[in-house]
Amino acid sequence: MPDSATRMPSLFIPHGGGPCFFMDWRAMGGPADAWDKTAAYLKGLIASLPERPKGIVVISGHWEEDAFTASTASAPAMIYDYYGFPPHTYELQFPAPGAPALAERIVELIKAEGLPARTDERRGFDHGVFIPFLLVTPEADIPVVPLSLKRDLDPEEHLRCGRALGALRDEGVLIVGSGMSFHNMRAFFSPAATQPSATFDAWLTQAIEGEPQARWQALSQWASAPAGRQSHPREEHLIPLMVAAGAAADAPGKRDFTDNVMMADISAFRFG
Repeated sequence: MPDSATRMPSLFIPHGGGPCFFMDWRAMGGPADAWDKTAAYLKGLIASLPERPKGIVVISGHWEEDAFTASTASAPAMIYDYYGFPPHTYELQFPAPGAPALAERIVELIKAEGLPARTDERRGFDHGVFIPFLLVTPEADIPVVPLSLKRDLDPEEHLRCGRALGALRDEGVLIVGSGMSFHNMRAFFSPAATQPSATFDAWLTQAIEGEPQARWQALSQWASAPAGRQSHPREEHLIPLMVAAGAAADAPGKRDFTDNVMMADISAFRFG
């Protein structure tokens, strides 16, 4: 029988804006301490787990494919997929190993759920992976497998993808959705972000902290939530949350962290 005391939770974390934790944010128009609270939250994640993970699966809002795709790269390369930031941020290195066998198992589990899945031997770490995980695991000593979104961004399919991966939680594997609970680029740094982000965050928190079956239904219909589309004109940064929620479909959920950054509320969530 699996030991519930060592079962990993699944997480949805904010990965910030570009390389935000590794630069003076005043260069981008914000206060120098804009991301300090989020950074502190990320730095404390491993200590909050029941044990140190044997592996980590990261679903990033910056990788989309026609089918769920897991990287089998044994030494994933860096993908500097942000633009206009200071030169030193293009020299950041996150040398965590990959886990090809875990990637293969991920694909098998997703296919068993009746969803399309495949591997990619070349995919490296985009900034939705390496930027937060330079804080989460600065030693880079835990194998990390990047997992893509499915390009249609269907919330139900991503909940099912997470459900398929749920067994990994009893094998010492941490499942992490990396995105943002609010991601309207035109609204950041303005009052246009303030009320919509607060409204949507309140709805999202209530949905996640409610009864798990009702949570599934609510998340599958997130676009009709109050300020849903104002918060996510395109939902690629929200959909990683569905995978994290699906991975602990029968377990309680809670808001794990919240802050106001760039005049918007952003939150992290934990399941199980």
